[in-house]
Amino acid sequence: MPYADLSIVDEVEAAIKIGSAEKRLETVKRVTDLFLLSAGRLNIEQIELFDVVLDRLIKTIEIRAIADVSARMALAEMSIQLAPVAQAPPAVIRRLARNDEITIAGPVLAESARLSDQDLVEIAETKGEPHLLAISGRWWLKEVVTDALFTRRYPGVSRRIIKNPGARISAAGFAIAMAQAESDPELAVETGIRVDLPSDLRRELLSHATEAVRSRLLSRAPPHLFEEIRDAIAAVSAGVNREMAKARDFASAKRLVALLRSKGELNEAALFGFAKQRKYEETVAALAELSQSTIEVVRPLMQSLRDDGVLVPCKVAGLSWETVHAVLESRFATGTMAPRELAIAKELFVKLKAEDANRLLRFWQVKSFVN
Repeated sequence: MPYADLSIVDEVEAAIKIGSAEKRLETVKRVTDLFLLSAGRLNIEQIELFDVVLDRLIKTIEIRAIADVSARMALAEMSIQLAPVAQAPPAVIRRLARNDEITIAGPVLAESARLSDQDLVEIAETKGEPHLLAISGRWWLKEVVTDALFTRRYPGVSRRIIKNPGARISAAGFAIAMAQAESDPELAVETGIRVDLPSDLRRELLSHATEAVRSRLLSRAPPHLFEEIRDAIAAVSAGVNREMAKARDFASAKRLVALLRSKGELNEAALFGFAKQRKYEETVAALAELSQSTIEVVRPLMQSLRDDGVLVPCKVAGLSWETVHAVLESRFATGTMAPRELAIAKELFVKLKAEDANRLLRFWQVKSFVN
């Protein structure tokens, strides 16, 4: 072993055995600087030596780093310095990556090539969201790693993986992202424009997406995906319209609503009950009566992929937001509206003036009669 190597070992041993905390921090910095100056010229044996001595030093510092700001800063600086170095001591990198303090672990998690897929999976399974976010931004991620990250179901982590073009995603990973995307418009858009998203999954995503998300998807689509996304949106929209416009018998619903009206029991509570039970025909018939309109006017509004049209007869009928919410969701056999879309609908409903709603509904009635 060269004399210089022996002197490093002796210095580290002295710092550990008799040195103060400050001396150990100073030694860590000096040894790290020495390694960085010669990293490109070191052989495997010399790298292993630095690995051993630095790892021993870090062990003694980590205990203090929990409460010692200077110790945390020293380890964080080491992480920043070693993260981009291809020859970085592997044991040291793994120790830094597993540190609970994200300022220490973050740099190597985000960049170091010394971390194996097994290392990343283990950390993804055991550490918190900040550590997973750091891993999610790495320039290259295999499916085994993204699967482990997706499984934790942190929305921010899922968004970062989806936005990372160097992240490979399995069918299982896309399934988790798509489930989260139903209540996360940003994630839905980013997932929809992924080049590696299979066409059948893109169509499935679009079938659950709101009109606003579909519009954003089309505006964000890269040139080579534009036609596929446009055609998929057209196909999905046509399919949804056919499903919502399927043959329905309103005769019994009209008779029930007429009976309730004759008994003085046709009110908001009755409509709310129909809507909560997702009795579509009864909901349409009751809303038409309460807004003094017709099924021929209300039904197309309920069939539309847009939410704003339904708000008009609801405002004319003087309904509370709770009932409006139930009416909106009664349009679908299962599921609920995304929180963001629901918030937008509520804001529109609050802003809609009764006189404007009355004027618009009367116009639709005249147009329906003429047509």
